[in-house]
Amino acid sequence: MRLLMLGGTGFVGSAIVTEGVRRGWTVTMFNRGIHGGTPPGVHRLRGDRTAPGGLAELAGGGWDVVVDTWDGAPRAVRDAATLLHCAGHYAYISSGSVYAPPVRPGVGEESAVVASAADDTGDDDYARCKAGGELAATEVFGERALLVRAGLILGPGEDIGRLPWWLRRVARGGDVLAPGPADLPVQYVDVRDLAAFTLDRAAEGVGGAFNVISRPGHTTMGELLTEAVATTGADARLRWTDPEVLLAAGIEPWNDLPIWIPPGHEYRWLQERGVEKAYAAGLTCRPVAETVGDTWRWLDRVGSVPPRAGRPARATVGLDPAREAALLTAHHPA
Repeated sequence: MRLLMLGGTGFVGSAIVTEGVRRGWTVTMFNRGIHGGTPPGVHRLRGDRTAPGGLAELAGGGWDVVVDTWDGAPRAVRDAATLLHCAGHYAYISSGSVYAPPVRPGVGEESAVVASAADDTGDDDYARCKAGGELAATEVFGERALLVRAGLILGPGEDIGRLPWWLRRVARGGDVLAPGPADLPVQYVDVRDLAAFTLDRAAEGVGGAFNVISRPGHTTMGELLTEAVATTGADARLRWTDPEVLLAAGIEPWNDLPIWIPPGHEYRWLQERGVEKAYAAGLTCRPVAETVGDTWRWLDRVGSVPPRAGRPARATVGLDPAREAALLTAHHPA
């Protein structure tokens, strides 16, 4: 199989390139050549998809599968798809953020998405950009467009820093403010499982939208943090704290305490999405111990969370140590 990866130096793109190489596919990356390197055996084409004539290097190429992770203006997806219309299949890595609010737990692929347009040139609204990217891919490729609506993505290479923050925090040891309840279901997808699903379905010629994320409750906050303690070997004590206490203290779910979204929260649906279609199509998700362990070994090797390739930096995640200490003192005195 001949794979063209548009981008390929970021978190998801790198995982897809790695998976393509592992399969023995002929892999080509197309990007500006500013971020990251080129893995052995991978061919690199250079160009700026947002510049006039920036796609010229792609003209005349023949690929079986194209994968696109673009999260900027949808017009760039439409332009690339139009030029590559002779490719066998176009896989667009989208997001569950495309669903139109209010979103209910269990949301499936048939649900309405936010209003957007395939030729939109704005890039200031993530949900609208991803929804427009879906429209652009489908407009050109029709049933040959695979729309991968990813959820929370974890694993080695993560450039947001959610799981890495927890690993670094646990590794420091001592009392750790753990957001309850401990049996709170957590839904996510390991980036390597996302990559495998994308290439499997694209190679099979499968089109349409899929919520690509584990089953709700694939793990729990308790299992995730317990694995972090075991993996790091730290002398850490998880101090489970009721969500009502944390919310009353102004703790922001997802950002202050990454991954955690408490019961009843307006964004709880982010970890309670319908996944029957993806699992029926062949999605498999590895155990949480593997994701946590491999992420720790990667983080220990690279030293810090990498910047987002080609995109603006996001706000830092994780609770300030002084704020955590104050909450521990107030609710878990020695």
